[in-house]
Amino acid sequence: MTNGTLMQYFEWYLPSDGSLWKQLSEKAQTLAESGITALWLPPAYKDANGQGGVGYAIYDLYDLGEFNQKGSIATKYGTRTEYLAAIKACQKAGIDVYADIVLNHKTGADEPETLNAYECAGFNRDQISSQKSTITAWTKFTFPGRGGKYSNFTWNAKHFDGVDWDNTARKNSIYLFEGKSWEENVDEENGNYDYLMGADLDFGNEEVLKELDTWGKWYLDTTGVSGFRLDAVKHIKSEFYKHWIPSMRAHAKQELFTVGEYWHHDLGALKEYLAETDHCLSLFDVPLHYKFHQASCHPDGFDLRTIFDNTLVSDDPTHAVTFVDNHDTQPGQALQSFVADWFKPLAYALILLRESGYPCVFYGDYYGIPTHGIKPVGKALTNLLSVRRTHAYGKQHDYFDDPKCIGFTREGNPGADKTKECETGLACVISTGHAACKRMYVGTSHAGQKFFDVTWNQRQIIAVDDTGHGNFPVCEKSVSVWIPI
Repeated sequence: MTNGTLMQYFEWYLPSDGSLWKQLSEKAQTLAESGITALWLPPAYKDANGQGGVGYAIYDLYDLGEFNQKGSIATKYGTRTEYLAAIKACQKAGIDVYADIVLNHKTGADEPETLNAYECAGFNRDQISSQKSTITAWTKFTFPGRGGKYSNFTWNAKHFDGVDWDNTARKNSIYLFEGKSWEENVDEENGNYDYLMGADLDFGNEEVLKELDTWGKWYLDTTGVSGFRLDAVKHIKSEFYKHWIPSMRAHAKQELFTVGEYWHHDLGALKEYLAETDHCLSLFDVPLHYKFHQASCHPDGFDLRTIFDNTLVSDDPTHAVTFVDNHDTQPGQALQSFVADWFKPLAYALILLRESGYPCVFYGDYYGIPTHGIKPVGKALTNLLSVRRTHAYGKQHDYFDDPKCIGFTREGNPGADKTKECETGLACVISTGHAACKRMYVGTSHAGQKFFDVTWNQRQIIAVDDTGHGNFPVCEKSVSVWIPI
């Protein structure tokens, strides 16, 4: 079985020219040949900012770039027709497609409503900081541009818990509607982190639950996607997805791989959420990302032996999606924590070549981020993807025995003729300090075989001895990946 590799196919600052879906249709086959087996695509529905919106300020979930709403027909990435064509192109190339699902909030309402609300403290949402007052909130979503096509459901204040704008006072704050309460079983940051942005959906409202179930089934039937990336799950009570995900799987009659974004540096928070949702989904390994960022910014003070300590991939590899960076960590974003350029190949080696976790490659690392002058990682990344596809198999041996230099090997799988040397397998050495060399075991099936460094950071050939060991060098602050010739 070929190793699975996910790619996040967008970054925040892509041009708003509606070209991404067409680009994907053209590149799907090339991506498949490079080792990508699944793509996480950006939100495909109409943003409140129209074609200028990245897709997280959700206006109309049913408008996939088909209706003249919010100033455009197309979304930032293209039209509905182009989106569906891109999905088919991916599937034809053997690539699964995961849709970005954003259900926490809605923005850009068509009409305001007047209602009573309480102002809440920004850093403690459980603390009411004002007396009840009458506000004007943008909560009525009628979607006149769509005219009831696909669904005649409209949204009003009863479907939401609160907003962050009083149009009468022209004031930005957090308002909890009278008769409502923030959801339980959400992240405890800010006291209660139910509220994130826009008009916050009330997941205790039966009409809301029914509509999201109906919409999800419509989306699956319309697009044919084979999985989901769930946005902002820590702001939605855990019981919702414990119902919604199995419901979607039953409707689609397939696994529907699902990964949630629970942004928290603490492993305990991720483990608790997985338990609360009966482990029905995977989560992005945010703690590992922060380890990479720390190691890249402070290499002298970072102990490489601890790189996987208190990470999801170490604790629960079956439910861990590993990544180096994403659209939230890239420069200019609120969660900016971009891994330094020199460390990117090292980090990707640690997620792409090991046996644990489901790695996700970032579009901005693969293609670059021109708006910020960031170049692609380049050959270092494409070579690692190739090695993952062809060689990263078999039993793993770790050599995490030095604070500045670690290594691991994979014994590989035997070829068709099992009397011959192993045709796969590898030896990886990583240094954040001086040049070094590690003696490591790659398996007796490789005895007498020669290895070369696919990164070309080292130019010599290494011979494996009769015991299955080899002495594998690495340059200063570098990575070398040795594979059999």
